[in-house]
Amino acid sequence: MSNPVFLALDLPTLDSAKALATIVKSHVGGLKLGLEFFCAHGSHGVHEIAQVGLPIFLDLKFHDIPNTVAGAMQAIHVLEPKIVTVHASGGRAMMEDAKAAAAEGTKVVAVTMLTSLDERDLSRTGVAGSAHDQVMRLAELAEASGLDGIVCSGQEVGAVHKQWKKGFFVVPGLRPAGASTGDQKRVVTPRQARDDGASVLVIGRPISRADDPLQAARDIEATL
Repeated sequence: MSNPVFLALDLPTLDSAKALATIVKSHVGGLKLGLEFFCAHGSHGVHEIAQVGLPIFLDLKFHDIPNTVAGAMQAIHVLEPKIVTVHASGGRAMMEDAKAAAAEGTKVVAVTMLTSLDERDLSRTGVAGSAHDQVMRLAELAEASGLDGIVCSGQEVGAVHKQWKKGFFVVPGLRPAGASTGDQKRVVTPRQARDDGASVLVIGRPISRADDPLQAARDIEATL
């Protein structure tokens, strides 16, 4: 992928999301549509954004019983996403069924640990050990389940890449040097994540909320 940056279009209206995507389309490699976008605009919104002409990453984080997740995966075939997420914590059977039900050409990647969580949060949910340990455990499970790759923070992608040489790694929670971290707790720069083995760099607010989104996208692209 020549430009690994996928812009997260977490904007309040479909028109504003499409306008932003159109402005920066020459300086990003794809567009990520998350749960907020999908709940607000549905499949119609996805089709509208697809008209911009960039690959679509549907970040819906499916997590349910295997049969339900497989049905959901089949239901989005018509949207032709390049990437779709499930939760690794859904277990091996769920991930196997998700991959089996995905359209040809769609990469299925497993969310290991949200970048808004840290080890204190893990402990409160009953998970022992470090964030690094949890990500490595779930990465191994995702690989064994036949998925294409995982979603993890930039702090873990280097170690996962060494363990899973052919994996496809999506790294969110990225912030350019000097940018505010917001609600993210485990962040690195886009360049660092790319150097450590990230396949896709998910970037939202540093572009979408910049005074000049086009220049912000250009600046990030230049660091890569």
